[in-house]
Amino acid sequence: MRISTKGRYALRVMIDLAEHNSENYIPLKDIVARQEISQKYLESIMADLSKAGLLDGQHGKGGGYKLNRLPDQITVFEVLKTVEGDLAPVACLEATAKPCSRVAECKTLPMWKKLYEIVSDYFKGITLADLMQNDSVGNNYVI
Repeated sequence: MRISTKGRYALRVMIDLAEHNSENYIPLKDIVARQEISQKYLESIMADLSKAGLLDGQHGKGGGYKLNRLPDQITVFEVLKTVEGDLAPVACLEATAKPCSRVAECKTLPMWKKLYEIVSDYFKGITLADLMQNDSVGNNYVI
């Protein structure tokens, strides 16, 4: 599994919105300036995040974006799954995968399932609020 630029940028943007969280919408140009991300690329990311219900967007004067939940209610898993799709380490574990004819004799499938579970649980256990603090996020997990 490799998290793309889109996934990393989506997390940066969500943290930015969390850090500037208020009742007001934050203009996209402000986020672009702070995060130094192409506006066109960011528009694509924001559309995905908005469709997934992770943030609200408003056009026109006074428009922009804002979180529609508190930062401690949005997980890294939700953000990454939204922009990256399935985080499965192998194709056969993806939600849309066709049934594999070798599943009964696959010696590696249990290992891949466990890795998928570990990664999913790990990302589900980290919220935007955790990332905002940035103290020791991720240092409390043992494999």
